[in-house]
Amino acid sequence: MHTFPDAASVARALSPDEPIILNRPHAAKRAAAFFKENFPGKTLYAVKANPAPDLIECLWDAGITHYDVASIAEVRLVRGLLPNAQLCFMHPIKTRKTIAEAYFEHGVRTFSLDSHEELAKIVEACRDPETGEAATDLRLCVRLRVSSEYSELSLAAKFGCDLTEAPALLQAARQHSDWLGVCFHVGSQAMTPFAFVQALDRTRAAIAEASVVIDMIDVGGGFPSIYPEMEPPPLEDYFAMIAKHFEALPIAYNAELWCEPGRALCAEYSSMIVQVTKRRGDELYINDGAYGALYDAAHVNWRFPVRALEDDLRDGLVDFAFYGPTCDDADYMAGPFSLPGDIQAGDYIEIGMLGAYGAAMKTGFNGFGDAECVIVTDEPMMSLFTGDRRREASDNVVSLR
Repeated sequence: MHTFPDAASVARALSPDEPIILNRPHAAKRAAAFFKENFPGKTLYAVKANPAPDLIECLWDAGITHYDVASIAEVRLVRGLLPNAQLCFMHPIKTRKTIAEAYFEHGVRTFSLDSHEELAKIVEACRDPETGEAATDLRLCVRLRVSSEYSELSLAAKFGCDLTEAPALLQAARQHSDWLGVCFHVGSQAMTPFAFVQALDRTRAAIAEASVVIDMIDVGGGFPSIYPEMEPPPLEDYFAMIAKHFEALPIAYNAELWCEPGRALCAEYSSMIVQVTKRRGDELYINDGAYGALYDAAHVNWRFPVRALEDDLRDGLVDFAFYGPTCDDADYMAGPFSLPGDIQAGDYIEIGMLGAYGAAMKTGFNGFGDAECVIVTDEPMMSLFTGDRRREASDNVVSLR
């Protein structure tokens, strides 16, 4: 993979007709080091956020040894890249064949579940095929449904058992597990540490009612990155709040604390160069879009940072919307994206903070989707990890609704 100092040098050297993905391994390693040094527990990388092999190996080199895998394809991918990694199958719904392959062929022992049906499926799939004896080394994590009200993208509807169901499920899972945990997810891009306080309070209630020994608490993902008009408090504030409430839980004295960041570890890893193919007033037609790395910009109106890469643009900033390259009207990103008012067809734009879900969501629809990858050595367009962001603790106060 070729290395360049920045996006502008890539555009000058390659004059690309197709989008170019710009990877910053130093940014991913810095994010991983930050979590390892500051989070008061174990950090798992949520592979679904960006399953690029180069990134997975980069995080391993930075000390991330545990990986949250959510499909058998992710299990195979990470096991093939990292034979010694600890794989945790955290999707709460799996087929028996998937569970059996993960357990017998890839050494997975940690499984998430949110129902008695899934518990029975795991137990049966992991039985010794010759003796029929049940596995004695299962590490089971009961997923609890918690609120996503303080996050930009909800994850509260699809998975997780209700608080009223959790005690019985914890008691049943304890009978089949060598090691029992509780996990939850507060939603993607949680904008206040209070999101985790609510979830941990609900966890406390479930554990107290179940009266079973809990060996691990997994606070999931939701740790935010930084985007235009979406600037969260420092992550240290999240870690401090989580640690305080974890320590007060009725759990084993040696219980572990886990987290599963995806976005926070990889958002700063990638940006992308696109070319303007047409201008129509305040709309720019570009060669990537809703079916490519800009899925979130189209479907959840996510604002990504942008900058023009031409040296001869002189006008002040104007708010633009984008159209992607496919023939669909849905290939539209409202933005607004602020760029020089004299930008025209043929000019290049860098779109930042696409490491999380950007490259992972690209498709080949309509024949588009190819993108060369290069390495750049400059800083991401925005960052939580450069040490220059501080907020007063009072800014984190959230009123109850």
